Amino acid sequence: MKKIFSSIVIIIILLFLIFQILTKSDTILETVDFSINLFINNIFPSLFPFFVLSEILINYGFVELIGELFKPFMHKLFRINSNCAFIFIMSIISGFPSSAKYTRELYLKGLINEYEATKILMFSHFSNPLFILGTISILFLNNKDVGLLILICHYFTNIIIGIIFRNFYPSNNEKSNISIKSAVLNMHKKRINNEKSFGQIITNSLINSINTLLLVLGIITMFLVLTTIIDNNINFNNYNQSILNGFIEMTQGLKYISLLDIPLKLKSILSTMIISFGGLSVHMQVMGILNDIKIKYLPFLTARILHAFISSFLVFFTFDTWIIII
Repeated sequence: MKKIFSSIVIIIILLFLIFQILTKSDTILETVDFSINLFINNIFPSLFPFFVLSEILINYGFVELIGELFKPFMHKLFRINSNCAFIFIMSIISGFPSSAKYTRELYLKGLINEYEATKILMFSHFSNPLFILGTISILFLNNKDVGLLILICHYFTNIIIGIIFRNFYPSNNEKSNISIKSAVLNMHKKRINNEKSFGQIITNSLINSINTLLLVLGIITMFLVLTTIIDNNINFNNYNQSILNGFIEMTQGLKYISLLDIPLKLKSILSTMIISFGGLSVHMQVMGILNDIKIKYLPFLTARILHAFISSFLVFFTFDTWIIII
């Protein structure tokens, strides 16, 4: 009986959404147009090159090279497989949801197991640095110094989370001594043993990257439409609307927060909280990319909640001092 009731509720919700799309077509079309422009101008340019290059690097042994070089850092600090250093570093450069894509690729190639994949996702949730220093600090908050503070607190909290959960699914002990010779030889061995030609690797990289980015575009558009329908039917004040939208779709919420008539410090705290949580849209992107492998979502969600609170507290306590120093 409960399953029948659930099915009826789902159908009613879907019919309501269809009705809203048909009756509020102007606002829905504006939302879809906004999501496509966001994808073309921000997401695709920032992620596509890294997605393609990362897959090429994985096939040519860069994971083994960087894993050997960062072995002490990854194992002593986080107690995790040194190969995860590739995910950690590349995620800092490219931003989410790239960590999910890199994790999936290393898992499918047998370089990390499901427990290590689950763990590295908890503390490799980095927003793209250009997004924070450009879009948020200059376009939204109109203060590049505050953007740098948000970036530092957001990134540093990932390290804190990695340390907090260092004993969660700990990897087997590895020799902590770094051998540059072994790193280079392992990289060379990986490249020599690769059965795919360079042309095949490039083609696969392009296809996989485009498919992943189209998935990201679809999820972002779906959640933006959802927030638009909520805004059209529920009369929130501007403050609550901004918070709700931010935790559903990050970019739209950040935009609304920047328009609020509140102090810059509070805008910075709220922006940091939303970036660190990522929004349900980003969570769905991560789940969509990882839907064919065994990785638990609850640890990722727990880490994002902690990330949101710790990073926002760091901004709260350091904001006044930072503004004076800078």
